[in-house]
Amino acid sequence: MRRDGANTPRVTVTVVTDLPQIVKRVFDVILSLVGLLVTLPLTLVVSIATVLVLGRPLLFLQDRAGVRGKTFRLYKFRTMAETGNSIPQTASDEDRLGGFGRFMRRTSLDELPQLWNVLTGDMSLVGPRPLLVEYVPLYSPEQSRRLLVKPGITGWAQIHGRNALSWEEKFKYDVWYVDNWTPLLDLKILALTITLIVRGEGISRAGHATAPRFLGSGDE
Repeated sequence: MRRDGANTPRVTVTVVTDLPQIVKRVFDVILSLVGLLVTLPLTLVVSIATVLVLGRPLLFLQDRAGVRGKTFRLYKFRTMAETGNSIPQTASDEDRLGGFGRFMRRTSLDELPQLWNVLTGDMSLVGPRPLLVEYVPLYSPEQSRRLLVKPGITGWAQIHGRNALSWEEKFKYDVWYVDNWTPLLDLKILALTITLIVRGEGISRAGHATAPRFLGSGDE
């Protein structure tokens, strides 16, 4: 006679320990899809205007450091004129930017293609801004903690000064975000980002098209 429970198959229960990040990813997918659809007419207008003013290529593509330092390709609308003809090879980024490029950056319209980066999973709507791959070896151990989460279109540092901040200040805000992330914090950052865009604050550091290059901890 078989005892109760004998030969009963065991059921393995997998406990999801990263539920908040799953929620964040679902949130990113839904909002990026909605954003891509809602801004489609605007994206078409910006695309045509960019080609008419700056010519081709339409997009600015650049490798950036993602979560845990993984390299991915960042998409932005181009805001700088190509060198050649009326623009010398030695022209600074500030000279190449021009009125159209400044408008694009002030309104953050150049960031619209990054919704695709969010949809594909390389970025999040909110997180530390993705920086150049070559900066990663220059991070201090504390600064490297910003790579524990996906980079974002906007972030805690962006609503506290954007490019007007020093590198040290940016990294402190980024690490604070990593340590204190909640879904409500993301919603707060998104709401404040809209206000920041309307005001057009913190677009660049004085004397720079955006910000000076990062030379390592303690460079400022």
